[in-house]
Amino acid sequence: MLMTKRKPATVGEILVEEFMQPMALTQVALAEAMGVQRKHVNELCNDHRNVTAATALILARVFGNSPDFWLNVQRRRDLWEAMNSPRQRERIKRAKPLGAAA
Repeated sequence: MLMTKRKPATVGEILVEEFMQPMALTQVALAEAMGVQRKHVNELCNDHRNVTAATALILARVFGNSPDFWLNVQRRRDLWEAMNSPRQRERIKRAKPLGAAA
């Protein structure tokens, strides 16, 4: 698996810098467009909430892109965090390939 050393952008960073700012969207306006509470949007923007499949579908509908876009942003960040966390790396190292475990 090829992983970059540079930390990938978060969903919140992409959402705010690439979508909301250029469109002059407030969190309130985005929440209304998404049909969710403002708290939901605030948590996404501040990286206190991960993108779920349902949220990805909603964001894709609102912005006219694909749900895969949003899920891939989340996936890249999650994988980077797991690969760069000493605690997670230890957990991963304990796993044995099935050929070696038998």
